[in-house]
Amino acid sequence: MASRLNPYLGFRDTAREALEFYHAVFGGDLRLGTFGEMHGSEDPADADRIMHGQLETPSGYMIMASDTPNAMPYRPGTAISLSLSGDDAEDLRRFFAGLAEGGTVVEPLTKAPWGDEFGMLTDRFGVSWLVDISGN
Repeated sequence: MASRLNPYLGFRDTAREALEFYHAVFGGDLRLGTFGEMHGSEDPADADRIMHGQLETPSGYMIMASDTPNAMPYRPGTAISLSLSGDDAEDLRRFFAGLAEGGTVVEPLTKAPWGDEFGMLTDRFGVSWLVDISGN
């Protein structure tokens, strides 16, 4: 198997909600495991939090996420964006619209100086997304 780079997003209490949202946008197979199910924390408050969640999409994307347990500090990332790019304009436009629901469009999908259609948004969970549709 070839190496893959997959985003792994950290949340405090919203990993389930975020992964279910991404599942609604991208489709695919969503698997969730809680700290309670996986015996990953002694803190009863962590029992229903997601210890590991994984979404594999029909487009070949894999997004993983977890909630940070109470015993660990939570530092939301602010210097990272997830980038979706390719030439399947219909899918990429649909993904952009779905991710924008409840979020903030920073740059609408428009013709970019390099010739592609490009847009930026922050989804309702504070995750930044870049979408680049080649050749449009």
